[in-house]
Amino acid sequence: MPIRTNRGRSAVYRRLWAWPLRSPRHLLAAIIGLAVLALVIAALLPQVRGIASRGSSGPGNATTANNGSWFATPTSTTTTSPQTRLTSIPEHPTSAAPDPNAVSVAKAWAAAWVNHPVGMTSAQWLDQLRPYTEPEFLATQMSTVDPSNIQATAVTGGPVVMESYTSSELIRLPTNGGDLDITVVNTPTGWLVSTYTGGS
Repeated sequence: MPIRTNRGRSAVYRRLWAWPLRSPRHLLAAIIGLAVLALVIAALLPQVRGIASRGSSGPGNATTANNGSWFATPTSTTTTSPQTRLTSIPEHPTSAAPDPNAVSVAKAWAAAWVNHPVGMTSAQWLDQLRPYTEPEFLATQMSTVDPSNIQATAVTGGPVVMESYTSSELIRLPTNGGDLDITVVNTPTGWLVSTYTGGS
């Protein structure tokens, strides 16, 4: 017969609360039951949260974590440009004994550089330098030099190798207009002058 009065419900509640205290066996059973109930609730709670989250965020706006729960994530993404890196690091040049061919090219170039008699055109002066000069250096730098402004007219001493590497050499030649420091580089076509300083 169903309980219809508050007094009847209270009696039932008292019996339920008092049941675990009737004996140690009842108490142990009550504790085990509560532990099982807590585990069931803990297992079902993430699923309930996942269903609620999917219903509110909509498709395509959630990602799953390792524990199976769902977390809303923004739909837009930011793109970062890749960091610029050096493609290569220049190696230190390797020292080497002076190459006689490099010294010869420097001497021939210096002799042509001081050879600019009155009446010689810039084109003629460049032509005598051309066999001993890198094409790019000849076109971009030497073509801007006016030979009539060069005071040196003769080489006055022998070459002195200041630096010597497998790929380049720095050779000094004295002139009557000052010392001429010539850099020659080892190219696929042989040793060629790539730059110079000094002289006048």
